[in-house]
Amino acid sequence: MTSAILCQSQSCLNDNPPSRMECPTCNKLGIRGSFFCGQDCFKAGWKTHKLIHELAKNPSSSTNVGKSSDSYNPFPNFSFAGTIRPLYPLSPRRTVPDHIPRPDYATTGTPFSELRETGPPRILNSEEIEKMRTACRLSREVLDIAASHVRPGVTTDELDEIVHNATIERNAYPSTMNYRGYPKSVCTSINEVICHGIPDQRILQEGDIVNIALSFLSQGYHGDVNATYPVGKIDEDSQKLIRTTRESLDAAIKICKPGALIRDLGKTIEPIARANGCAVVRTYTGHGIHELFHCSPNIPHYAKNKAVGTMKTGMIFTIEPMLNLGTNWSEIHWPDNWTATTVDGKRSAQFEETLLITETGVEILTAGRSPSI
Repeated sequence: MTSAILCQSQSCLNDNPPSRMECPTCNKLGIRGSFFCGQDCFKAGWKTHKLIHELAKNPSSSTNVGKSSDSYNPFPNFSFAGTIRPLYPLSPRRTVPDHIPRPDYATTGTPFSELRETGPPRILNSEEIEKMRTACRLSREVLDIAASHVRPGVTTDELDEIVHNATIERNAYPSTMNYRGYPKSVCTSINEVICHGIPDQRILQEGDIVNIALSFLSQGYHGDVNATYPVGKIDEDSQKLIRTTRESLDAAIKICKPGALIRDLGKTIEPIARANGCAVVRTYTGHGIHELFHCSPNIPHYAKNKAVGTMKTGMIFTIEPMLNLGTNWSEIHWPDNWTATTVDGKRSAQFEETLLITETGVEILTAGRSPSI
């Protein structure tokens, strides 16, 4: 799971820094996440950005299907970019047994330990690395269990229940639960949803693609992994999107070693995406991870970024590129304040691994088998 909201201009004059100036028109239309680093950047990207306003006035129809006749769209007046709609009611928050240790945000929703973090990325010792290996291995186990249930007719809420139960069976806490108020134990992002999709009553349908993003807290350390899966038979564009996203991640992993520049990861990912007709999402990044869910270093996935720092032995972080079909990398946010979708309704895919920099190269702590397409 990621949290930083960067400047939304595709031609940002300041390399897309974290930004707070919100587009007033988007605010009135109920479109979340349209932030810019300043007036100059806002004006420079106006021709592209105003497409969001036009789409908001011509919403697409919904193709959502739920198992219950009582299900409903909680945001009927919101202008969605594609066909996916939220389907409520959400199931009640799932319980975690008292004996399982909780993170500091489990009750309050605020990750105070992250807010207090300062300084360079941490270098983990051998004991800490072993705990990370365990957390990451178990997170991959749970992801594989969830993936085995991906098929037409299954709801994303059922996937959430599967993840939650498998997590607590391993005496672990689902890291996403109540992180900055997130209500579920996993993120499920379908078709045009880029990331942070909230599991609900929608049934997966033949031809969908779904990303399952799973985070897992064991012995005080987080594992973080995700993958995008086909639901039954999918079209060629979706197959290409999934293959390209995985290929771009694998290529980035290959250059990881002590002394490698963090900024070069994006330089490796973006050419692969562009060559295959895809755009790299800039708003969300990979991140450091250990006892903190999200921390330094910050890992941009696009070329010509200005990320600072080199990789060092004992450093652990995620790489998690999100690729959209087409040329538009920006996104809009639903009123739930979490779900991010493509602006044009085209599909998006993501893969993520948690990585350890070793003395000789890199170890994929969440290593597993990619979905076949």
